[in-house]
Amino acid sequence: MRSVIMHAPGDVRVEERENPTITEPTDAIIRVTAACICGSDLWPYRGIEKPEWPQPMGHEYVGVVEQIGGDVKNVKVGDFVIGSFFASDNTCEICQSGYQSRCVHAVPMGSIGTQAEYVRVPLADGTLVATPTQPAPEQIPSLLAASDVLGTGWFAAVAAEAGPGKTVAVVGDGAVGLLAVLAAKHLGAQRIIAMSRHTDRQALARTFGATDIVTERGDAGVAKIKELTDGLGAHSVIEAVGTQESMMQAIRSARPGGHVGYVGVAHEVELPGMELFFSGVHLHGGPAPVRRFLPELIELIISGQINPGEVFDLTLPIEQAAEGYKAMDERRATKVLLTL
Repeated sequence: MRSVIMHAPGDVRVEERENPTITEPTDAIIRVTAACICGSDLWPYRGIEKPEWPQPMGHEYVGVVEQIGGDVKNVKVGDFVIGSFFASDNTCEICQSGYQSRCVHAVPMGSIGTQAEYVRVPLADGTLVATPTQPAPEQIPSLLAASDVLGTGWFAAVAAEAGPGKTVAVVGDGAVGLLAVLAAKHLGAQRIIAMSRHTDRQALARTFGATDIVTERGDAGVAKIKELTDGLGAHSVIEAVGTQESMMQAIRSARPGGHVGYVGVAHEVELPGMELFFSGVHLHGGPAPVRRFLPELIELIISGQINPGEVFDLTLPIEQAAEGYKAMDERRATKVLLTL
């Protein structure tokens, strides 16, 4: 099968590798109908993360079940399914409390690689959710978004306690930040401030529900948020980048008693204890438990209530995956969909 393999920073290739097989009775094999490139895939691409090379790439996927192990009961051959970027049993105490990405048996799908024609999904019963019917082709990008960036943005908004009467500030205008805007809107936020310097992303943020755009960053961005909120700061702040600057910008933009939902994969982030102590801010985040939200998100997408697939602004065949990585690295694309 064709699969995207990264051999070194900046070195992305599409190669043939063996088709996956059932190795555990809880496995399923799916034929991938669409995959995509995530902003977090750029960390190794830029040499910031250094996995063991070569590395199969991808952790977002939708597709059709081709085979199931003997213990799989919740999905069947022929089902169209969406799964989280973490496989989980969905039965352990951690899963049952709603944190499937921290399942005691969690398997990161990035270690398997989903930018490929076929994927073995461990713990299929706890990981995969089938759509009620075969989706229309135009719904597939939105369902693919649910596998990670929509689910992650949704968790960020929930963690930040976005809701009616709240002012929400979103730090980060990548796919997760933009879909956090969509989530905050759906959750009923009164005012949504998107922090962005890119006109195309600003436009999409407004489409998703942003009421204000702030172009400033760092201390200037914090000052602007305070200016827009009578000097108090936002009730809810979403951090969707993962750098020291973005985390501190998020914490400082929140009012005392406010909530910060952080979902950017943190790189060299350290929190100053005394400042955090006196901020009075709630921090909640980490790897999003996408599986918790998948049934609701699928229903919203299938019913046409949300269209997160708009976040994809470049579609390429898998053979051109290297160009997709380059386009995202150079910010010529917000998120790239790969067709198979």
